[in-house]
Parts: sequence; C-alpha cells; structure tokens
Amino acid sequence: MIKTLSQVAVLSPRINQEPGAMPGEGLTALQTFTYFVAAPIGLFLGISLIVWALTGEKKKSASSSSVITSIE
Repeated sequence: MIKTLSQVAVLSPRINQEPGAMPGEGLTALQTFTYFVAAPIGLFLGISLIVWALTGEKKKSASSSSVITSIE
C-alpha cells in the first residue's frame, strides 16, 4: 500500500502536465520570496503612496469662499 502511494506521488507531476510541456528549473527561495511577497507588497505600497499624494487635503485659500462648496 505504501509503495503504491509513493509511486503515485512520484508520477503525479508527470501526470498533471499538458502534452508537450517542458518545465524549466524551479525558483530559488530568494526568487520565490521576491516574486510572491516583496513585489506585491512593494506595488501595494507604491500605489497607495501615489493615491494618498494625489487625493490628500488641499490647502484652503482664504479668498476663494463659495456658497456651493462651503457651509457657514
């Protein structure tokens, strides 16, 4: 029983591949961390910073008081 399961585990990567697929080498631990952890976090922080900078509070000018934009 154990031998059968171990044979299936060894053959499993070959069974699940599409015909004609030629997989390359695996990623190193550093590449995996960079691609799947650091890059998404960096993109999120970069986009968040851009959005925060573009939508932050604007300085109010004293002379441009409008009835439409302010309530007194």
